[in-house]
Amino acid sequence: MSVLPFDQRDGFIWMDGALVPWQDAKLHVLSHGLHYASCCFEGERAYGGVIFKSREHSERFRNSANLLDFEIPYSVEEIGAAKALVVAKNGFDNCYVRPVAWRGSEMMAVAAQHATIHVAIACWDWPSMFDVETKMKGIKVDIAEYRRPDPLTAPCHSKAAGLYMICTISKHRAERRGYADALMLDWQGRVAECTGANILFTKDGAIHTPIADCFLNGITRQTVIGLARARGIEVIERRIMPEELASFEECFICGTGAEVTPVSEIGPYNFAPGAISRVLIEEYAKATQPQKAAA
Repeated sequence: MSVLPFDQRDGFIWMDGALVPWQDAKLHVLSHGLHYASCCFEGERAYGGVIFKSREHSERFRNSANLLDFEIPYSVEEIGAAKALVVAKNGFDNCYVRPVAWRGSEMMAVAAQHATIHVAIACWDWPSMFDVETKMKGIKVDIAEYRRPDPLTAPCHSKAAGLYMICTISKHRAERRGYADALMLDWQGRVAECTGANILFTKDGAIHTPIADCFLNGITRQTVIGLARARGIEVIERRIMPEELASFEECFICGTGAEVTPVSEIGPYNFAPGAISRVLIEEYAKATQPQKAAA
């Protein structure tokens, strides 16, 4: 399948305070963020031209940078306005939004306290990938070899670029083996998350999901938990061991890209996407597209 490379597309990207033509948004090969992973980002989505939970994402964006020991030189309000401008300028209705911040090229060593902090915001067309019935068939998930790190060894609550290295490796391996994604365990061998989405299970009418202490407590995860509780569904956040997977009935992942996507298989374990998955797919669609819910 031929896909137009991201550096060759048309449109506009907001970079360091101004809109620039898409193909002119460049950084030098000796940027600190490229060599030493001093970079953080956000994954957001606009529905009907409006970014879902934009402020929460902007707040996390700034917090991610602080955890990497640098400060984004724009306020939450300024970031929010820039994101809205990029979506509008590119003329997208439903799209993915990617803010990113990184240390520049003034210093090229482990220490780079005086490097300039750069910020860019791009967006691209990204409609919902599947309809409800297609989603309800469920995806197949592998079990990754790499694990999420001990929170004492990495800034796990930052959406830091460096923390996604093992996610890319794990997803590539899973796709080569015929799976859509991979389940990652934590450093103690407990269920954690998938490579770019949080994971939830159901049993006896309740949702069970891992405690988000060594991985991101995703904004979509928080939204889905809130939607479930509003519908009277009990949500239990706890430690989950891999051998427990055989006891669960439904499984689904959630994230900006995945939204709410049921899982039919994790390695040797099988699940039957059912009523709770369907309800949360529908409730999430209503939450992200309120104008359609009211129609």
